[in-house]
Amino acid sequence: MNQSAIYNRLQGSMPKIGIRPIIDGRRGGIRESLEDVTMEMAKRAAAFLSENLRHSNGLPVECVIADTCIGGVAEAACTEEKFTRENVRLTLSVTPSWCYPTETLDTHPSRPKAIWGFNGTERPGAVYLAAALSAHNQKGLPAFAIYGHDVQDIGDTEITPDVKEKLLRFAKAGLAVATMQGKSYLSMGSVSMGIAGCIVDESFFLRYLGIRNEYVDMTEFVRRMELGIYDQEEYRNALAWVRDHCIPGADVNPPRLKRSEEQKAKDWETVVKMTLIARDLMIGNPKLAQMGYGEEALGHNAIAAGFQGQRAWTDYFPTGDFMEAILNSSFDWNGNREPYMLATENDTLNSVTMLFGHLLTNAAQIFADVRTYWSPEAVKRVTGHTLEGATAQGIIHLINSGPAALDGTGRQTQDGKPAMKPFWEITDVEVKECLEATKWCPAVDFFRGGGFSTDFTTREGMPVTMARINLVAGVGPVLQLAEGYTVELPDDVHDKLDQRSNPTWPTTWFVPNLTGEQLFKDVYTVMNNWGSNHAAVSYGHIGGDLITLAAMLRIPVSMHNVPDERVFRPSAWTAFGGLEPVGADYRACAAFGPLYK
Repeated sequence: MNQSAIYNRLQGSMPKIGIRPIIDGRRGGIRESLEDVTMEMAKRAAAFLSENLRHSNGLPVECVIADTCIGGVAEAACTEEKFTRENVRLTLSVTPSWCYPTETLDTHPSRPKAIWGFNGTERPGAVYLAAALSAHNQKGLPAFAIYGHDVQDIGDTEITPDVKEKLLRFAKAGLAVATMQGKSYLSMGSVSMGIAGCIVDESFFLRYLGIRNEYVDMTEFVRRMELGIYDQEEYRNALAWVRDHCIPGADVNPPRLKRSEEQKAKDWETVVKMTLIARDLMIGNPKLAQMGYGEEALGHNAIAAGFQGQRAWTDYFPTGDFMEAILNSSFDWNGNREPYMLATENDTLNSVTMLFGHLLTNAAQIFADVRTYWSPEAVKRVTGHTLEGATAQGIIHLINSGPAALDGTGRQTQDGKPAMKPFWEITDVEVKECLEATKWCPAVDFFRGGGFSTDFTTREGMPVTMARINLVAGVGPVLQLAEGYTVELPDDVHDKLDQRSNPTWPTTWFVPNLTGEQLFKDVYTVMNNWGSNHAAVSYGHIGGDLITLAAMLRIPVSMHNVPDERVFRPSAWTAFGGLEPVGADYRACAAFGPLYK
C-alpha cells in the first residue's frame, strides 16, 4: 500500500473528537476523590476511539481531551475555547459520578454530542446522565445516551462491549457530519432524462448537510479536452494502464451500430481524459497551475459530485461510465486511493447517499438502478429454474450501465469472504482480481456517442445495505434502507435474466432481510415501496449507523429492517412517542429542524 495515498485531498483540516471529563465540582474531598477516576475514563474513551477509527482518507482519528475535568461553567468555557482551537467537531462527555448538568453541558448548537454515564453505584454516573439528558432535551440540544447494561465497580477500566458499540456508532456518524460540513457538491451538467433526483435542492444541501453547491456545464469537459487542460504525462500513463488492465467485453450492438476499432481507440482516449478532468474539477490539481491554469488547479473542493451525461453528452460524446466506475473505485493507474463519490445522471440524492455510506464504512459504494423484482414464479416461467435457499422468496436486480465501483465485483476478501474494504486494506492481488472480473463492453445503441460500460456480477455472500435519500414535499428529506445479502444465480439462469435487461452492465443480485411484517413482509413489498429508481449499496449491515447519522442531521427514516437493539438515536426521540418509533422519528426531526438552521 502506497502510504502517500493517505492524505486529505480536500480543503479544511480533519475534524477531531472532543472528550469532556465531567466531575462533581464540590471541593473538600468529593471532587478530589474523583479526579483520577474521571480523567482516566476520558483517556480510555479517547484511546479506544483513536485505535478503532480512521477517516475515509485513511488518516487517523484524533481525540482532544479537556485540560481539566469540568466541574462548572468556567471549566466548560475553557474547554470550549480549546475545542474551537483544535477543530473539535463532535463531543463525548464522560463521567462516573453525579455532576451539575446545566453548568457542564456542551451547548454548541450544531455539534453532535453524546454522554457516557458510567453504570456504577458508588457515585452513579447514570444520575448525571439522566439529568443532563433532561437538560439537553429541554434546551433543544439533542444528545445521545451511552449507558452500560451491567453495573461496574468505580475505577473499573473495562469498556464493556455494549458501550463500545455505541461509542463507535456515535463517533462514526458524528465524524461523517463533521466531514461533510463546509465541503461542496459539484453538479457537472444538469438534469438527466427528467430524473427528479438530479434537481439540486440547495436548501437540503446547506441546511441539512452543511454542503455548498457548485455547478459546471459539461462543455467544460470539451474545453479542457481541446485545450489539453489535464496532466499530459498522467494521461499517457493512464491510457497505457487501461490497455493493460481493462479487458474488452462483448459488443452486442447490431452491425450497423458497431463502432470501428479506430473509433473505439478514440473513445478510450476520450473517456480517460474525461476521468482526469472530472477528478480535477472535484479536488483540483497543482499540475495545472504549472501549466498556466491557476484557476482550474484549485478545483471545487467537492466531497461528492454527479455527471449528467444522458442525453446532452451521450448523444454525441462517449458515455461517462468509465469515468464514473473508475473514480468510484478504490484504485486506478496511480494505485490504491480513496474512492470518489460520483453519481451517474447527476443524481444528487444518490450521490449524497453514497457519501453517507462511504463516510461510515470508508469503502467504495455501488451505484445502481433498482431495476427489477423477480418473483420465484417469474424466474421459473422464464428460465425453468426454481429459486431456493436465500433466493426462495425472490430477488431484486440491481443494475446500471457502469458507474458501480469495481470493488462491487466482490473480489476483495475479509475473513475469507467477499467484501468491499477501505483502500488501505486492499491488496495488489485483490485489485488484479477486481479488474479481471470486469469486462468493458462497447456502449449500447442509445449511447450514440459510444464509450464503454462495465460488465461484472457481484459475488454472493456479501452483507450489504441498500439505501436512498428522497425529497418529499411537505416533509423534506427522508431516508430508506434495506439490509440484506448479495446472491448469485446459476450461469444459465443469470444469462437469461440478464439478457432481458442489458448483458453489458454490472449486476448485483440482492435479497433483503425480511421480517414478515409491514414493508419487509416479502421481497416484492421492499421493491414496491422503494422511493426512487436508484439506490446506493454499501458493504456491511450499516443500517444502524445510517439511522444514527440521519438522526443527527434530522432526516427521518421511512423504511428500514434494522433490529431494535441496533437503533441508536438521541434520547429526546423517546419523548416524541417511544411506543411508535417511526412516527416519533418524524416528529422529532420536524420539531428540531435541520441541523444547520
